[in-house]
Amino acid sequence: MIKILILQGGFNEEHNVSLNTSQEIVKALKKLKIKFKTLTVNPITFEDDILEYSNDYVCFNALHGTFGEDGKIQKILKKNKFKVTHSNQSSSSNCFNKIKSKEIISKLNILTPKYDIIKIKDIDEKYLRNIKIKFGNFILKPASSGSSNGLVIIKSNNDLLSFYIKLKNFKNSFKKNEIFLIEEYISGKELTVSIIKNQLYYKPLEVTEIVSLNKTYDYQAKYTKGFSKHFIPARIPKKKYKQCLDLSLKIHKIFKCNTLSRVDFILSKKENKIYFLEINSQPGMTKMSLLPEQAKFKKISFEYIVKELINNSK
Repeated sequence: MIKILILQGGFNEEHNVSLNTSQEIVKALKKLKIKFKTLTVNPITFEDDILEYSNDYVCFNALHGTFGEDGKIQKILKKNKFKVTHSNQSSSSNCFNKIKSKEIISKLNILTPKYDIIKIKDIDEKYLRNIKIKFGNFILKPASSGSSNGLVIIKSNNDLLSFYIKLKNFKNSFKKNEIFLIEEYISGKELTVSIIKNQLYYKPLEVTEIVSLNKTYDYQAKYTKGFSKHFIPARIPKKKYKQCLDLSLKIHKIFKCNTLSRVDFILSKKENKIYFLEINSQPGMTKMSLLPEQAKFKKISFEYIVKELINNSK
């Protein structure tokens, strides 16, 4: 008899998203008549907390963000011989760290926007002016964070001036040694593809085109109804559509993700080329999330996804 321990919370920037994912997992497990318990994860005490459970529980990782999907919790669970859903320590770490993932992709000649790396304490007006000259329009984002936390887009000198004014407060909201990714901004269509294991094979589902009604596809646009529009299938040429599907499957395999993943791209308006942005080894499973939406479009039930995650737990 399978017993599930849902790991939720995490006390990070995506704590509430995790709780929402967990709610949907609970509903699915009840429908599947699978016994479960929930544990609200505190990263500080987790290593002791998990020892209160026998390792015949399968840990359903409903966490998002730091500690939950960066390889840290996976390492602790493996050490204590717990089976866990989603990807392993190495795969999770490589996907979650945007710098690592871009380095891996760049070596394999897959297009990704040009980038620079800097500690937040070293970001100043001179550095930002030089980056504006080097990249033109650009994006700042923490190297290891989710849900567009800390994302800033600079598309004009006015944007730059506005960011200068907020820079001190912005820097204070992060640890001084936080690593930031500075990335060339590419104008175009934001696209995403979910990959799911279907019995023995991995299969890309659909290409979704994301149109944010905010200036950026930020936390509010991702998790608040009415702040973004999703077009399935994406409004792009058939050739580009197939290229997106094929590329997402290739990237999923490169990162050795287990059961599922979601890969984000941008289709450049200027060059008509597909650029890799990032890969998510633990996509959201909330009512607003992209993977369940694509699965539903393909007539794949949420319960099926949950069952596959459990069956493929390692």
